[in-house]
Order: sequence, then structure tokens, then C-alpha cells
Amino acid sequence: MDATIERKQTSFRLSVDLLQRLRIAARRENRSLNNFVESTLMDAVYNVPNSETVEAIQEARSGKYAGTVDTSSMDAFIKSCE
Repeated sequence: MDATIERKQTSFRLSVDLLQRLRIAARRENRSLNNFVESTLMDAVYNVPNSETVEAIQEARSGKYAGTVDTSSMDAFIKSCE
């Protein structure tokens, strides 16, 4: 079973600041810059929510069921979340 993924070399123009931030983020995760950028782009392109998730996102954004969260105490917070 051959699991080789065909890759094509390409180049992009990125701002110096963005490139530096990408390098820092890749280093933090102990990954190469190429691997970090490729996996980040794959997440952005292939991470499509299913219909149930889309409905939940729309419901949350509508504020229809939004209530007030009481942060005056832990007990009050828990009750306001029910």
C-alpha cells in the first residue's frame, strides 16, 4: 500500500511579520515551517462543518436562546448556565 502524497513545490510572497509569526508557531509545535503551513492550510480548506454544526453555529449567532450569565459567584454562574 503506497501512501505517498504527491507534492508540488511552489512559492508565495508573505509579509515579513507573518513569516516570522509562522516560524515561531512552527517552532513552538516542534514542526518544520513547511509542515506547519501545509497542515494549517489543509485545516482551513478541508475543515467543513456538517449540517448539524452549521445549524448550531447559526443558532448561537442569532442570540435566540442567549441568556444572562451571572458571574457573581460560582453557584450563581452554574445556575445561570442551566
